[in-house]
Amino acid sequence: MTAFQDRPSAERLAARVLGLLLPHRRASDPEFDARPEHFPVQLAQLADFIAAGEPIVLSLPGFPCKSPNPAKVLGHLPDEGERLSLTFLDGLCAEIGRLHAPGARILICSDGHVFGDLINVPDDHIDAYSDALTAMIAREGLTHLDTFDLRAVLGDLPYDEKRSRVHARYAPSVEELREQVLTEEETLRLYRGITRFLTEDTVGFTGTRSALQRECRRRAYGVIQRSRAWGELIAEHHPRAVRLSIHPQPAGASKFGIRLLAAADSWTTPWHSAVLQHSHGERELLRSEEAARLGRLVLRDGRPSHYESRQGVS
Repeated sequence: MTAFQDRPSAERLAARVLGLLLPHRRASDPEFDARPEHFPVQLAQLADFIAAGEPIVLSLPGFPCKSPNPAKVLGHLPDEGERLSLTFLDGLCAEIGRLHAPGARILICSDGHVFGDLINVPDDHIDAYSDALTAMIAREGLTHLDTFDLRAVLGDLPYDEKRSRVHARYAPSVEELREQVLTEEETLRLYRGITRFLTEDTVGFTGTRSALQRECRRRAYGVIQRSRAWGELIAEHHPRAVRLSIHPQPAGASKFGIRLLAAADSWTTPWHSAVLQHSHGERELLRSEEAARLGRLVLRDGRPSHYESRQGVS
C-alpha cells in the first residue's frame, strides 16, 4: 500500500514533477523564464495526487486525425510523427514515476470526431486513425498511455448526433467567443491559428481566396466551440486530471502547453506534418512536400512513415 504524504512534502514533490514538464512547455510567452511556482493550478492538482499516494493522471486533447491536405501529411493514418510523440509522452510518465512511485498516466483524448465535419475529414478516416493510434500504443508497449474519444462517451450513436449532443450541452455561444476574440489575446491567437490551419487544409475550394478566408473564419468559431465543449466533457469525466494542451499556453493558465516534437512553428503538430530525420539523428516536423525535397520516403509495414535526410542515406 502506498503511503500518504503530508501536504508540504506533496507540494515540494509536485514542484519537482512540474520541473520535468517545463523543458517541454509549448509557450505563448517563450521569452518568460517560467519556473514551477508560476503554475499554481498544476502544482495544486499534482500535489492532490501525490498527497493521496495515487498515480498522477494527465489529460491531453489532441491526436484527432490527419490533415486532409496531402501537401502536409503522408496519408490519413498515424505515422512516425505519432509514434515518436506517443513514445515521448510515455517516457515522460516513466520519468515522473521515478520521482513519484505510484507513477503517472496520460489520457489521450482524441477529438477528431468532435469537429470532423468542420475540418472536412470523413468519420471513417477518423475512426481508422483512432483505431490505428490505439494499436500503435499497444504495439510499442506504451503502458502509461490510455485513449478516450466520443465512442467512450456516446457509444454507437451516429456521429452527427454525438456532435450535436456535445455541442448543445457544453459549447459556448458564438457571441461569447466573438467577445473573447476582441478582448483576450490568447483567444485571438487561437482563433487566428485555427483559421490559418483551416485555410491551409481546405482542398478543392472553387471560390475566391477572400471567400475561402471568410468561410474558414466562420468555421474557426465552430472548431473553438467544439474544442471548448470537448474540454468541458473531459473535465466532467476526469475532473482531477492535470490538463495538458497541444496549443501554446501562457504561464499560469489552467492548461499546460506541451511540445511533442521539434518544429519551427509552435503550432505544428504530427497530424499537420511529416517527420524528417536528419543525418545527425535530430527529427523535425515539416510539411510533407518540404520534407520530400530534403529526404527520401521511408516505409514501415508497407506504409509511408517519414522522410530520411539524403545526407544520411548510404
